[in-house]
Amino acid sequence: MSLNIAVDAMGSDTYPAPDVAGSVLAAREYGDHILLVGDEAVVRPELAKHDLQGLKIEVVHAPDVITMHDKPGSVGKEKPNSSMHIGMGLVRDGRADAFVSAGNTGAALSIATLFTLRRIAGIKRPALCGIIRIGEIAVMVLDVGANTDSKPEWLAQFAQMGDLFSRLSLGIPKPRIGLLSNGEEDGKGDELVRTSGALLKALPLNFIGNVEPKHLLSGMVDVVVTDGYVGNILLKSMEAATRLMGQTIRTEIKRSPLTTLGGLLARPAFRSVARMVDPAEVGGAPLLGVNGVIIIGHGSSNPFAIKNAIRQARKTVLGKVTEAIASEIHVA
Repeated sequence: MSLNIAVDAMGSDTYPAPDVAGSVLAAREYGDHILLVGDEAVVRPELAKHDLQGLKIEVVHAPDVITMHDKPGSVGKEKPNSSMHIGMGLVRDGRADAFVSAGNTGAALSIATLFTLRRIAGIKRPALCGIIRIGEIAVMVLDVGANTDSKPEWLAQFAQMGDLFSRLSLGIPKPRIGLLSNGEEDGKGDELVRTSGALLKALPLNFIGNVEPKHLLSGMVDVVVTDGYVGNILLKSMEAATRLMGQTIRTEIKRSPLTTLGGLLARPAFRSVARMVDPAEVGGAPLLGVNGVIIIGHGSSNPFAIKNAIRQARKTVLGKVTEAIASEIHVA
């Protein structure tokens, strides 16, 4: 099924090259109509570098650019013609099925909730949903940065939104929901964790109780619920540990001719493992709880990551996740 996907051409740290190239890859693979949103004077010359035969790609002019240094609280009013405003507006107005951006996460949250899409009725706070891949396993963590201070009833809704996304987009029939804590036993954690745990037990979810970071890597849980401050640190720590592990292995392999030879022989295995844990394989994090599909990627996204963020948007749209959240979330 062909969709209309709006892509922030001015989003990544090195825009517009990876944003445009990833969009071309997605248009070629999925057959979608891509609306590249950005400054035409910048986007069109970059787009002209690619073979566009048979592809449905349109440029939507947006003269303002939101940078990573812009304050989320001010960009809503100060840059009304930004690629984020106009891209999310396309979703709001029904011209696009989803919006993908590798831009400023705080700005995207502010523009989505306050100026364009707004929160789904009954949703107390939207949540940014990180997806961690370990081999063939996909584990959701939410929130990972939309809310630095959370309340128990917010975490209860995060769990419900995560359950719906996991079932409808990731294809997990009965997701196991865990609450991130410093121990598995009931009573562990701070007041937020303890109170949230009591709420989660009362919901019609497959809640398995408290989980620790080790459970994310073991395949014992499908959805991990936490506040945005802790979730963001968890995600960044895991990404940093993965990079450090790779750098350490490369350094050790080069220490002697024998280990270098062994490294050459094992290179296919190393590449396979690297792909399994590469954030670019996921592409981006869905912003759940707003009236539309928004996928937010890393500022450092390469074309492959942008293409996969568009794939993530497609799965979220086709799974009708937004509609399910609007109709099924129970107010805690």
